[in-house]
Amino acid sequence: MALFTKPLTAGRNLILLLALFSLTFESCKKNETTLPVVAVEPSQEDDVEIYGEYVGRVRAQQFVEVRARVEGYLERMLFEEGTYVDKNQVLFIINQDQYKAKVDKARAQLKKDESQEQKAKRDLDRIRPLYEQNAASQLDLDNAIAAYETAKASVSMSKADLAQAELELGYTTVRSPLSGHISERNADLGTLVGPGAKSLLATIVKSDTVLIDFSMTALDYLKSKERNVDLGQQDASRSWQPYVTITLADNTVYLHKGLVDFAEPQVDPNTGTFSVRAEMPNPERTILPGQFTKVKLLLDVREHATVVPRKAVTIEKGGAYVYVMRRDSTVEKRFIEVGPEFENNVVVERGVVPNENIVVEGHHKLSPGMKVRVGTVPAEHQATTKNNDSLPTATE
Repeated sequence: MALFTKPLTAGRNLILLLALFSLTFESCKKNETTLPVVAVEPSQEDDVEIYGEYVGRVRAQQFVEVRARVEGYLERMLFEEGTYVDKNQVLFIINQDQYKAKVDKARAQLKKDESQEQKAKRDLDRIRPLYEQNAASQLDLDNAIAAYETAKASVSMSKADLAQAELELGYTTVRSPLSGHISERNADLGTLVGPGAKSLLATIVKSDTVLIDFSMTALDYLKSKERNVDLGQQDASRSWQPYVTITLADNTVYLHKGLVDFAEPQVDPNTGTFSVRAEMPNPERTILPGQFTKVKLLLDVREHATVVPRKAVTIEKGGAYVYVMRRDSTVEKRFIEVGPEFENNVVVERGVVPNENIVVEGHHKLSPGMKVRVGTVPAEHQATTKNNDSLPTATE
């Protein structure tokens, strides 16, 4: 009978051990499944570009009005409207008859005065020897000198009149003052144009390079000074320059970039802003002068910055914080100093170093020291996180 007792006792012990192990395993599995589920992402080290966004207006690098400088009837137009014209290209011809007549009259008057000058000089040359021989009086000599000087002055006046008449005749041929695209004509052929009538004939726009005007606030100016950025000046010591990009009407970003080349040295007291200008290439004339556009200005580049997802940061009265998951799967509430935001991330000035596991989803129900499990966060927690367009605020 004793032979069967030991095997039965050993069997019972084995069954008890298996049952205990099964209970322990089920308990551990149950505890694991009840741990809060979170999603984590490592903090990154990156060179962060900080931008400012403004509303700008495009204007041509040069915009010139072509006007009639003399009065007359418009006879000819020697260009096609909307096309490219070269500098000094003939654009309009104003009736020249009266101006040619003025030139002829001034030239004839000049010849007459030159003849009078020559006669007066010959008279003076005859009087001088006679005066020296006491054959002519002092009065005769003075009259001869005065007549010669008067004739010389008349010649000078006639030359000036001829130059003025030729200049006015030249103004009847209207030329392009610069190379660029010309508008439609503002006066029809046969119209009386000039000083006493309609003088604007057309406009010429040079837009292969355009200027972007926009306004910045005094706060923007102070922040740029904090970053040692002088708007409107190039700094060769920096690895970057404050360039500008613009968004076109179809919401696409324009291919070329521009540089800020001017900033107004004073703030407008009525608006609290100051004007800034950027120069941008426009070789294909994609941008038209006069249109409004969205301007994006590079204000700063934060090199080797620590970056975390914006949705991981919570704001409370004591400051901003994130939850950091340690190696033992417990979380630490870490207060941080928040820097600039960009896209869906935020720069952390102090409190987090690169490559730390940051809780980005499921952090709303955590407490310091709590053990967590990395996995797929329930949909309601994801929705709560995604609905935060700005840094979330703690509800504690």
